[in-house]
Amino acid sequence: MPFLDPRQAYPITLADGTPYRETVQLAVVIHHPRMEIGDFSYFTHSGKVGETAAILAPYLYPFSQERLVIGRFVQIAREAIIITSSANHAMSGVTTYPFRVFSPQTIGGYQDLPFQDTVVGHDVWIGHGATIMPGVTIGSGAIIAARAVVTREVPPYAIVGGNPATVIRMRFTDEEIADLLALAWWDWPLDKIERALPYLESGDIAALSQV
Repeated sequence: MPFLDPRQAYPITLADGTPYRETVQLAVVIHHPRMEIGDFSYFTHSGKVGETAAILAPYLYPFSQERLVIGRFVQIAREAIIITSSANHAMSGVTTYPFRVFSPQTIGGYQDLPFQDTVVGHDVWIGHGATIMPGVTIGSGAIIAARAVVTREVPPYAIVGGNPATVIRMRFTDEEIADLLALAWWDWPLDKIERALPYLESGDIAALSQV
């Protein structure tokens, strides 16, 4: 049995051998034309598997112009939500009512709105009930606190929280962050990641670089 299996919809198996069905690997269960998802990234929720994309990113439609890009080994807790650019309404007129949406001839007519991709890096932990706003980029290794509202770019290996989310602290020094980004352990083959587990879990960057 492999150390990790990117083909498993349910990556957690309980002691009695049954799968835990509320945690799903996103790349396995989501087939959305505007989403790009890396292996081993998971989301925990209580909905049906077929509803995973709509629960996580409810405003990303098949006809949306923007993309949602999620890296490898991303951990997304319950009730987290990613609001993409298609949720925006035009604010330059008298009304914000999206009249064009309700006609098949004009549904794609809001070309003047800023459609920006939302990008979540690798090994990001998004806490319970966090909200990611449109067009945000979250750097690899970042931690998003529970109930945080992320409105701007999050640096790699930053811990952010609050509304709007601000940096609470950095997880490592600038030099260590540069080393970790250069190592890019999330791109390693699985056998190497398995050998590196003691150092990944202990924070021993020097030893990790020698694996």
